[in-house]
Amino acid sequence: MKTTFLFVGRRAALSAVATAVLGAGLYLAVRPATAPANGTIASVPVTRHTLRSTVQATGVVRAVTGAEVKVGARVSGQVAHLYANVGDTVEKGSRIASIDDRDLRARLARAQADLAAAKAQLAIVRRGARDEERREAHAVEQQAQAEAELARVQEERAATLVARGFGAAEELDRAHRDARVASAKLDSAASRRALVETRFLPEDVALAEARVAQAQAVVDEATATLSFTTISAPISGVIAQVATQQGETVSAGLNAPTFVTLIDLDRLEVAAYVDEVDVGRIKRGEGATFTVDAFPDVEFNGTVTAVYPRAVVQSNVVNYITTIRIEDSEGRLKPDMTANVSINLAERKDVLAVPDRTLRREGGKTVVHVAKAGGHESRLVRVGLRGGGLTEITAGLAEGERVVVAETGKGESK
Repeated sequence: MKTTFLFVGRRAALSAVATAVLGAGLYLAVRPATAPANGTIASVPVTRHTLRSTVQATGVVRAVTGAEVKVGARVSGQVAHLYANVGDTVEKGSRIASIDDRDLRARLARAQADLAAAKAQLAIVRRGARDEERREAHAVEQQAQAEAELARVQEERAATLVARGFGAAEELDRAHRDARVASAKLDSAASRRALVETRFLPEDVALAEARVAQAQAVVDEATATLSFTTISAPISGVIAQVATQQGETVSAGLNAPTFVTLIDLDRLEVAAYVDEVDVGRIKRGEGATFTVDAFPDVEFNGTVTAVYPRAVVQSNVVNYITTIRIEDSEGRLKPDMTANVSINLAERKDVLAVPDRTLRREGGKTVVHVAKAGGHESRLVRVGLRGGGLTEITAGLAEGERVVVAETGKGESK
């Protein structure tokens, strides 16, 4: 006996079936069914749904830029104390480790002493001569002036006596000499007093001030270097790795030796690898959800923040990294967890929709087969959003109509 198979959309096949079989097929076409018991025609009603268009991708949880910090030492020395352990939660500014600082403290003390000496010298330069020196210089000048005056008077007297013939020429010569000597002493005393009054020039003051500034810079440098012996947490977070031990000697060169690695678990993101076919539909600001294997029943929410322009090619598969900011992980997520990501591209509520498997392409157009009494008819439809195995119908169908899902016969291989 030859078995006849029924195929969706082929009315010629339906007309060739016996009347009894046709009647059974029409009965099944109007049943609300997923698959009829006797395996002829399955149909579903056109109903309203909320559709979401999504892109599926696999990604990895990672720290955002600045949320993972490697903390190191900027000075060489022996690790005196190590306060951090893996898994500890630390606040920004809290101590992580300290380095033996005895030599640096001595260097700072020497720099502070040099600064004090430079400041004292500046004070001397600004003050100038002491009052006692000024009084002494003034007294010496007055004495020289008195002697010069006396020598001048004696010179005039000797000149008068010689002119009248009462004195010898030698006495006049001696008077001239004494007057010149007294005048020279007066000039010297005046110069001495002026030197005392203006002992330091403006250039001397500027030099002393520069030496103070130089000494202060050395102190600041020594103070900063000393502060480097205390390693503090630059951010709040969890200690992910400890790379040194107490008592170990570290050497600070071009690359500071890493003490610990800190991660802020509240600043994580997902790097999703999106296929090149889907990446063109993704835009910043779109919502996303994802799950991780550690919490398979928990759905985390996020927002697309960036789509990398450079592709990642692995095994000839082209993907683009799409970053997703995690809105609230409640501290459950950790870096390098695998994430199953669903990026929500669009959402429409209360729209007519049919299963994707009811749509067919005939003559380059999208059609469905609508179940009717006595068979089914091919009808042109206009489709909209797709998602979740459903397709929006914007024209061509009415709510409640039934569309054919499949036509199968017993023993048929689709």
